[in-house]
Amino acid sequence: MTDQYLRSLGFSPLSEDARTGRPAFARAWRYQHDLQALDGTSVFIEHPLGIDRCRLSATLAPLRSEEVFADMALQDRPALEAALAAFYQAHGGVGTPRLVVATDQFRPYFRPH
Repeated sequence: MTDQYLRSLGFSPLSEDARTGRPAFARAWRYQHDLQALDGTSVFIEHPLGIDRCRLSATLAPLRSEEVFADMALQDRPALEAALAAFYQAHGGVGTPRLVVATDQFRPYFRPH
């Protein structure tokens, strides 16, 4: 899966590394879908470091296997699209775009007198 492909499905990167350029997909990465489900649930996709798989979850960083609702081979695009459709179907359909919180990156330099 590539950054461009994930973005075409409606995902946005969550790490600064992915926002500043194209991430090296040999490393770990995490994305969040731009659209929430009708019940307000968000969906995340991540590729854990060193594992040739990716997984979908409603949790930002799933730690338990129960939190992962789809696990597929890294290049299995049909499985990803089917899992994404199943997620929205299970949560009432596609809802509204998630709120994006704009952060201020301005950090003034402090000079003691």
